[in-house]
Amino acid sequence: MGQSNDSAEHGFILVGFSDRPRLEMVLFIVNFTLYSVAVLGNSTIILVCVLDPRLHTPMYFFLANLSFLDLCFSTSCIPQMLVNLWGPDKSISYAGCVVQLFSFLSVGGIECILLAVMAYDRYAAVCRPLHYMVIMHPRLCLQLVAVAWGSGLVNAIVMSPLTMTLSRCGQRRVNHFLCEMPALIKMACVDARAVEMLAFAFAVFIVLLPLALILVSYGYIATAVLRIKSAAGRWKAFNTCSSHLTVVSLFYGSIIYMYMQPGNSASQDQGKFLTLFYNLVTPMLNPLIYTLRNKEVKGALKKVIARQS
Repeated sequence: MGQSNDSAEHGFILVGFSDRPRLEMVLFIVNFTLYSVAVLGNSTIILVCVLDPRLHTPMYFFLANLSFLDLCFSTSCIPQMLVNLWGPDKSISYAGCVVQLFSFLSVGGIECILLAVMAYDRYAAVCRPLHYMVIMHPRLCLQLVAVAWGSGLVNAIVMSPLTMTLSRCGQRRVNHFLCEMPALIKMACVDARAVEMLAFAFAVFIVLLPLALILVSYGYIATAVLRIKSAAGRWKAFNTCSSHLTVVSLFYGSIIYMYMQPGNSASQDQGKFLTLFYNLVTPMLNPLIYTLRNKEVKGALKKVIARQS
């Protein structure tokens, strides 16, 4: 396997939806709007979690990390995509393509594991409320976040070079609007089954294993909630977990569909829109989901706004 000198020197052409210019303009407007909302929303969540002492708890520590990851996830490729959608130039440098791929693989992996960590945090809050602060002590929280970051970075460090060094026989046209692993693997003019199998193995560890842990955590949570006799108590426990469960469903649903299937089985356009969904729509919705369903975040946000006014 060896990288094409042509792509290394001249970069790649991100085809995207260039055969449908009207759709490109609609996508530019929609994506610019969603990206602006995502940046504003996630920045606000981080700011509120840092400034309000009442939110200096494990749940909001993890939420601030999630918002930071969502910012990184979208910013790694949406600005470049907006540039490509706006005009006739669809090119991206080789270095830019590497940065996009590495960001996608690392941040996506970190977020998958962080969502499992957040599920464990909710399990401790609902099932072990009296021991919650003992279980979720600051050192453990830092260690769990470090494991998430380490696992995501290992995934990117291994898979990015393997993907980029696949021989493409001079082909530079990526049938996508960003440098994503499935699209780059499909361009290979050599047998890429070994890389696809390794990607699948990493996906099992980074996507399916955390998902299994999330499902187990929510199994225990559901059992604990059903034992609560008062309706108010059951509603409080449900409300504690509903935001996280919604985010998990949105993120994992699209990720699993994209990465846990053979390389050539999904239609190209379907893959593009799914990528757009978990790279832009989910990061845009996360702050709204947590803010609208969480009295503490809403209260902290009002407090911060009142200070500034």
